[in-house]
Amino acid sequence: MFKTYQIKWYFILTGILTSVTSISLGLRHEGFKSVKWWEYPQYAFQVSLTLFACWMVHGFFLVHRFSWLKNYPKHFLSNFTATLVTFFLAYSLYALLPNSLLNDNGVTYESLSDVIVHLMSAFLASIVSYVLFYSIYTNAELQNSKLENELLEQAHLRAQLLSLQQQISPHFLFNSLSTLKTIASDQPTKNYVVQLAAVYRYVLNFNEHYLTPLKEELAFIKSYLYIMKERFEASLLVIIHIPEEHLEFMIPPLSLQLLIENAIKHNMISPERPLQITILTNDSPELIVTNNLQLKKVPEESTGTGLKNITERYKLLMHKPVQITNDGNYFAVTLPLLKK
Repeated sequence: MFKTYQIKWYFILTGILTSVTSISLGLRHEGFKSVKWWEYPQYAFQVSLTLFACWMVHGFFLVHRFSWLKNYPKHFLSNFTATLVTFFLAYSLYALLPNSLLNDNGVTYESLSDVIVHLMSAFLASIVSYVLFYSIYTNAELQNSKLENELLEQAHLRAQLLSLQQQISPHFLFNSLSTLKTIASDQPTKNYVVQLAAVYRYVLNFNEHYLTPLKEELAFIKSYLYIMKERFEASLLVIIHIPEEHLEFMIPPLSLQLLIENAIKHNMISPERPLQITILTNDSPELIVTNNLQLKKVPEESTGTGLKNITERYKLLMHKPVQITNDGNYFAVTLPLLKK
């Protein structure tokens, strides 16, 4: 649960507080000579143990996320719990170590005022531990967030390069398609040009966004599949089943296109052995893209950048893994969907 820097700061805090309180303890009484040497390690053990209890409690509340517990109640509950745990731990040490340095020179638990003093001490230890833990934790999270943004930007740039590679001047090509639609004489040619232009329009626009609504990705995929079916005709079968309530969820742009392209690239496609691709969602919700496996006898050269890029973008955007399943008959990729 704890990371190295959190453990390091616990020992720093313990060392500082133990040193300060040990010095003050010697000054409050007859001097350092009146304190036996072995009593200092015992005292340090008691202080470090109570601080450790605070550190553990605050670490549990700050590191974990609770859907039912918002920020301010979470801070209050963390300090309240740490105060109680520290108080009862100190009392247990008081009862178990009757001859300890704390018990001989400290405040007992015999009156209400003594109990209040111990509660205030426990609360002070909790607050000091909380402030330090919260500061180093938020600072580390901020650094991680900056690093993730940089990595996300790099992954996004690689996705742009991947989608636009081997394309000469997409804007020029898009404008040329518009001209071709105007001069085309037959309707099938016009339809094909319209769908091809829609594909390029989406590719050009996606560069500005990390996420896109699923309904927009599906609209783009339908144009993309129109082009693919003109090439493969009945050899390519695609079934899309997406409930209306899932269409507003978000997905990294071009993820679905890369999966379909990956299936077409690596599998044999013929009228006798059509490639069947199914696109659907489950209740999680997740987008599942499945195709039957009929791998080419001579595999095409592949860098594997398509799936790798999708996996990297999901890791940075959603902190959720992309699930890849291959049972020998079917290949499936499951993409988590993000709320808008």
